[in-house]
Amino acid sequence: MGVDAPVDRAFRDHWGRVLAALVGHLGDFDLAEEATQEAFAIAAARWPVDGVPDNPGGWLLVTARNRAYNRIRRTRTLAEKTRLLEAAATAEEAPMEPATFPDERLELIFTCCHPALATDLQVALTLRSLGGLGTDEIARAFLVKEATMAQRLVRAKHKIRAAGIPFKVPDPEHLPERLAAVLAVVYLIFNAGYGGRDALAGEAIWLARALTDLLPDEPEVHGLLAMVLLLDARRDARTADGELVLLADQDPARWDADEIAAGRRSLDRALALGGRGPYVVQAAIASLHAASPPDWPQIAALHGELARLTGSPVVELNRAIAVAEAQGPEAGLALVDQLELDAFHYFHAARADLLARAGRTAQADAAYGRALDLVHDDAERRLLERRRAALPPA
Repeated sequence: MGVDAPVDRAFRDHWGRVLAALVGHLGDFDLAEEATQEAFAIAAARWPVDGVPDNPGGWLLVTARNRAYNRIRRTRTLAEKTRLLEAAATAEEAPMEPATFPDERLELIFTCCHPALATDLQVALTLRSLGGLGTDEIARAFLVKEATMAQRLVRAKHKIRAAGIPFKVPDPEHLPERLAAVLAVVYLIFNAGYGGRDALAGEAIWLARALTDLLPDEPEVHGLLAMVLLLDARRDARTADGELVLLADQDPARWDADEIAAGRRSLDRALALGGRGPYVVQAAIASLHAASPPDWPQIAALHGELARLTGSPVVELNRAIAVAEAQGPEAGLALVDQLELDAFHYFHAARADLLARAGRTAQADAAYGRALDLVHDDAERRLLERRRAALPPA
């Protein structure tokens, strides 16, 4: 393990927690983010020499707060923020234990998801602030260029400062207008964690549970919790010897039965509340995927309903895959070839698989090549290379 590993782990575990706490003290995203970045840079320099502190999260928070304090003193133009920071500095620092999360995280989400911001800006800013995702990662999630996303993030932070948006969970009557963006943020944070950043997946599950406590009668909140639990239950089976394992090849014995049961209880609660929204539908799909064998016609039908609700071409891609399982690869290809997702590597990977199953080897090879041109994750790249190498001679 290299000397940078403890700092990398601390970044995954504590970035969002430290930044959320500092934004709460300062009410200034830029200052909080700069101070947090400085704290991690100091850790990268000191920890390999001095050792990792017993409470890395607390050390990072104190260091970031002190860096912010120094910045404020140097500028001498933020007297009120200095007063607030000095008041916060007198409080006893509670240890940041791995199993607990401060309320500031939920407050940070609702701050970012203020209706004064466009929805895409709400989601992008929260992913950057709470999840610690790089601008390039967020840009890929939105299928836009990195420079475009960087400009959006700057605009979002300026808008929050100019509008004086408070750092708090809003009053109950204002919660519904922010809920769609909040749920989207938690979902995308989970996706980032499901793709390999385990700490983010755990954080998303905690946030989803916190939202069910905050909004116990909202079916989509229960639907989101059900979905992330059902997906997370398959985490251990998704890899073997460091390589990705597709759902069809996973060993169900490695799925977490307790987490599946918990997810289905949350789904039942969402349905009892009359839930028929996108997260409830996605949870129902995830529940069917956890059955053996999966009911592919029903999965395809639910994807059709989800596509109607969302208008998402990615959902249409998943519906095509389910149709292929139920009716054969040519039926799936007929749907895939109607989609415009040329910049999306999963589109080309799915198309390659269907072409291979249909016996159209040369076209499958070309589709795998296009997917490899677009993929960023090394494990996904190796999976695509293995599947391409397994194609029969054209």
